[in-house]
Amino acid sequence: MRILMLNNEFPPLGGGTGTVNQALLQRFVTDPDLEIDLITSALGDSFEEMRFAERARIFKTPVNNRNIHHSSNRELLTYAARALPVALKLHHARPYDFAFAWSAVPAGGVALALKKLTGLRYLVRVCGPDIPGFEQRYGLLYPVLTPIIRAIWRNSVMVIAKCQGEADMIHAVDRNAHVTLVPNGVDLQAFTPAQVPDDGPLRLLCVARLIERKGQHHLIAAVRRLIDFGVDVMLDLIGIGDARPSNEALASTLGVADRVRFVGYVPREEIAQHYAAAHIFVLPSYNEGMSVATLEAMAAGLPVIITRVGGAAELVVEGENGMTFDWADVDGLTERIRCLANDRALLRRMGAASRERAVSFAWDVAAERYRDLFAQIVGQHIATQTGATDVDMGGSTQAASCQSQSSEPAIH
Repeated sequence: MRILMLNNEFPPLGGGTGTVNQALLQRFVTDPDLEIDLITSALGDSFEEMRFAERARIFKTPVNNRNIHHSSNRELLTYAARALPVALKLHHARPYDFAFAWSAVPAGGVALALKKLTGLRYLVRVCGPDIPGFEQRYGLLYPVLTPIIRAIWRNSVMVIAKCQGEADMIHAVDRNAHVTLVPNGVDLQAFTPAQVPDDGPLRLLCVARLIERKGQHHLIAAVRRLIDFGVDVMLDLIGIGDARPSNEALASTLGVADRVRFVGYVPREEIAQHYAAAHIFVLPSYNEGMSVATLEAMAAGLPVIITRVGGAAELVVEGENGMTFDWADVDGLTERIRCLANDRALLRRMGAASRERAVSFAWDVAAERYRDLFAQIVGQHIATQTGATDVDMGGSTQAASCQSQSSEPAIH
């Protein structure tokens, strides 16, 4: 089965979508029935080709990126314009069974163009901000993009959402979209629980881009109130973004600059030690799909306090492994943190429950779900071509792909 993946971000470029792509690709390459090519963005200013594994290659197109953690509109358009000819050349040399777009914009646009030009089927996985209404700062763009996004969804074999909240938002835009749920996962070996001491300051951790939507300013305000209530608290903010200056100014204005540490970017191989040093994970986001950072915190045995959005219902059992609150409810956030600050035994019990709940979200579980969907897509295509009517679209029908054996072209 030959699969073309399209994703404008892939580590070290980008955020959660690239991280998820990498985690699943590492598991897909162990399957001898899968052969995968990924077209992504280059870190530098020249085209690159690399062998990720025996049956997986990565093609990197230059987009002249300015920030490795966030793509500008120009960079998104550049990726689409440069990825399409590479995809066409690869597909014409050895046809793919289908394409996997890791977002509607820009990857889904490339996939739609491929379908129009070659008939190649595709599935699209939403990444959150590519759902109209998800991201406040894109409010002016959504009216322009919505017809394009709707066309990308409608022409796909299926639309993958990570949680019911995302599915509901998709259906609010297009009630006819065929949505399939596949939750994110977590590496249970990379993130393990640490012992919680009975003394010392309460250590809060937030791992997220420093942007308005992530709501770190509300968490900084909560730190001020916690101190006023006599709670000895420290907050680590991991991530970078354009809201950092305003957040730093807020911490200074509120007199908590010595209690809030702006850690900045942390490489993936070092992030686990930060979870291990924390007591509570907090994500006060305006909107989320299914936060990879929250899953990592759960695997690390941390209670999680997150806004009541996106995948919160799937991740948090209220009062068991964490708590939820409404966006911008600083009073509610403060009270939930105080509850755990005054009871380290409860904190430990919730952390253990988080770890137990994280087990069902292992990456291997997500990878197996995707493999089933891949087999269904190919099986459906074969049934359509042969006129068969007995393909079980609810199971994991395995189907061999018919591939041209011509030699690969040089891609430039």
